[in-house]
Amino acid sequence: MAEPLQPPSLMPVPSERRRLCAAAELIEKGQALVFDVLQYREPTRAFALRFEGRVVAYLNRCVHVPAEMDWQPGEFLDSGREFILCSIHGAAYDPLNGRCVAGPCGRGKLTELRVEEEAGEVYWYPSRDVQPAFED
Repeated sequence: MAEPLQPPSLMPVPSERRRLCAAAELIEKGQALVFDVLQYREPTRAFALRFEGRVVAYLNRCVHVPAEMDWQPGEFLDSGREFILCSIHGAAYDPLNGRCVAGPCGRGKLTELRVEEEAGEVYWYPSRDVQPAFED
């Protein structure tokens, strides 16, 4: 028999949004902002970058092998500035949706994080599975 669901009042509630940076700090197809998070209570890193006018964010974990992808701190895009590229095995991902487009990542997709721009600031919204690494 399945366990009964917890009442909504007892279920964990994601933290409120977190300021990542000023929107102007993320330059189109430029260096990403890397930040620490906890995924399932384990430390990991995430990144946010601007691509085609949008701010996108993902966990810094290749689908092929769970390793950090940047080839230099904050550098995730290939030389043509078209794809997020894993520096270890060359897996390429579409920056707008995180889907694998080439390489050993198969049909995988990067773990996307919810981010929004508002009033000149970039905010990240923690989820049930991905929380801030440190409380303010």
